[in-house]
Amino acid sequence: MSAPQSLLQAALGRLAARVGSGLVDTAAGLAVLAQDAPARLQQEWQLFWEEVELEAERLERGEASAEEAAVPVSWSRSAGRAVSTDPQEQIDALRAQVADLARRLERPVS
Repeated sequence: MSAPQSLLQAALGRLAARVGSGLVDTAAGLAVLAQDAPARLQQEWQLFWEEVELEAERLERGEASAEEAAVPVSWSRSAGRAVSTDPQEQIDALRAQVADLARRLERPVS
């Protein structure tokens, strides 16, 4: 076998090994996701019902103002955060909510 043929055969062998390794890594990643999916789904369901309960409490107290009606409950006074008319303050509050939600989602379910 000549040198170019050896190089071609070696390159094809390494490509096949890398593709196979990539497929194995992908399959392992999917298996982990499938394993974590029930816990993640349960956590999302719990968060949903917490929001529903907060919304029900807000409605019972009759705190529906025009300003709050335009903002989801998780960003309103009923969730412990004052709603501001300043757009930058609203953006900052939304960013804080997103960061809080991300932390809650990353927290392991016990």
